[in-house]
Amino acid sequence: MGSVSAANFVDALFYVYYILIIARVLLSWIRMPSGAMLMIYRFVYDVTEPYLGLFRRIIPLAGPMDFSPFVGLIVLGIIQSVVRNLILTGNF
Repeated sequence: MGSVSAANFVDALFYVYYILIIARVLLSWIRMPSGAMLMIYRFVYDVTEPYLGLFRRIIPLAGPMDFSPFVGLIVLGIIQSVVRNLILTGNF
């Protein structure tokens, strides 16, 4: 039962990071006013940039399109699946 709880906890952490990446994409489409919204954007940017920056170095921009969040979400899903399976099988 403990491994299922640990797997669920890991899933929740990955879910939060998925949401942060999606929020970053959505926030990049709007003009940022000053104040609280700017602080939220800065937090989301600071949390997601180290991860997405890895993909931005590898994947070239396609005009104005940045595909690093899309690739980052796919890779994050793969990592989540591997970590979850390792926890559930006890092979970590």
